[in-house]
Amino acid sequence: MADTFYVTTPIYYVNDKPHLGHVYTTTVADVVARYHRLKGDDTFFLTGVDEHAAKVADKAAEHGLSPQQWADQNADAFRVTFDKLDLRYDDFVRTSSGLHKEKVTEYVGALLKSGDVYEGQYEGWYDAGQEEYVPETKAAANGYKSDVNGKPLVKKSEKNYFFKLSAYRDQLLEHFERHPEFVQPDARRNEIVNRIKEANDIPISRTGSGGWGIPVPGDEEQTIYVWVDALFNYLSYVDQDGRRHYWQSGATHFIAKDILWFHAAIWPALLLALRKCPGYDDWHGLGPLALPKQVYSHSYWVSETGEKMSKSLGNFLDPAAIDNYVEEFGLDALRYFLVTRGPLGTTDSAFSPDLFIEVYNADLANTFGNSASRVSNMIGKYFDGDSPSDEADVSARFKFELPFAKDSGIDIDLTSFEKLILGQFAVYSSFWGHSAPGVCARSALDIVAAVDSYIEKTAPFKLAKDESKLPEVGTILYNAQEALRIASVLLWPFIPHKVEDFWQRIGCGHYAEQLNANDGKGTGGLDAWVIWGQLKPGTPIEKGDPLFPRYQVEKK
Repeated sequence: MADTFYVTTPIYYVNDKPHLGHVYTTTVADVVARYHRLKGDDTFFLTGVDEHAAKVADKAAEHGLSPQQWADQNADAFRVTFDKLDLRYDDFVRTSSGLHKEKVTEYVGALLKSGDVYEGQYEGWYDAGQEEYVPETKAAANGYKSDVNGKPLVKKSEKNYFFKLSAYRDQLLEHFERHPEFVQPDARRNEIVNRIKEANDIPISRTGSGGWGIPVPGDEEQTIYVWVDALFNYLSYVDQDGRRHYWQSGATHFIAKDILWFHAAIWPALLLALRKCPGYDDWHGLGPLALPKQVYSHSYWVSETGEKMSKSLGNFLDPAAIDNYVEEFGLDALRYFLVTRGPLGTTDSAFSPDLFIEVYNADLANTFGNSASRVSNMIGKYFDGDSPSDEADVSARFKFELPFAKDSGIDIDLTSFEKLILGQFAVYSSFWGHSAPGVCARSALDIVAAVDSYIEKTAPFKLAKDESKLPEVGTILYNAQEALRIASVLLWPFIPHKVEDFWQRIGCGHYAEQLNANDGKGTGGLDAWVIWGQLKPGTPIEKGDPLFPRYQVEKK
């Protein structure tokens, strides 16, 4: 029976067009979603835009548009960018949608009735850029400036509705202790636990929105705070027939580190409060409303000089720059670089054109692309383009150092290739659970590197000079092609378009048909496809153009 997997990105402000940061998080979520579809899991991938921010209204006014007109324009820009990059989301959030507004009104209304949301007076600091209320201790520690953009905080005094966050401190801390995987990486969890220990009740509404936002139920003068409105999108868009099982299976949220507090403290506390309300203690007969399975908080892309990339500094990759990379290197090259070299851990990553070229050539052109061409060319040369038989006895065994186990040797023959793949598949499967797609990609490329070493040691191009050795050459090339087939299956979430081209060349086009059924939301057969021996002798093997042509840097 298939597992259920629900993955989200944050929803992005529509105060401007999309940039590298938005593309990065959404690509990571897409790669992870593709892996689960490859496994055959019932997968749901949600992304979208956050429209009810004050800065969205301000930006709209600057351009002489209504907030809705500005939101419509930029929401379309996000959709166009994501669709152009073939990011296969299952739904696209718009917080101005009737569905979302109706659900948020329902959720906040339930919390008002329970008493966990109450009317009060806020006096303190506000970060306008982040649209975040800032506690006195945090404000003082940062010199009364934003810890994100460095701009001065604003002193505010206004009537608000508050959420009883303090009432859920102990439950949150207990949840963190019982589920250390809830917030990752570990350093992020430690950071948020310390802040929760001092958490007070928080304002969740604002005044003066000019009608742009969702009103507090029963009080048209107050608008629900944009961050509460936004957080509820993860629930509102699956709170419908046919989708609620995704929420109850546990959501995985990929976010950037600047919004960790909202997702790791406020969001689960809101859900803990909501599940006490009638109707949510047994939500549509599915049991108590679930908490997310994991909040994964990544770091930032920075420039080569170490500065955070931002539009204000003029060093961010906008849609036009991203298009240029895709045009020059291909869509899969961009996907692969972002996911394997991006800031998924606790340290920032520099986006360097030189590093991009280095990774492209080393991993894609010289490893997977070159090996695929090399083996298919030899099959074409020695066996008229048909996959040879693997029945001959390759009597000589060859020892070499494997890339994933330095200083260890392995006997490479059919049996040991199977063992090698079993070991790498175990690594591959394990590290998806640790949100380490870079390790998963490397485990697949290690199989390709082993193929290259195998070819070098067995030297079929030399054996072929002796016609009596052709059966041995056939076995060697069969083993190499079969290992590449399995490696390609593991690489599909990262470089799906080039892998699908490769599958067509080796007679496995049905893999792509299965995965791309139902408008790209079909399911795969990972466990079955990695079993050794599925490439049938006699299968036509096409040579074709290089999957990833080596990139030559022009000398100045």
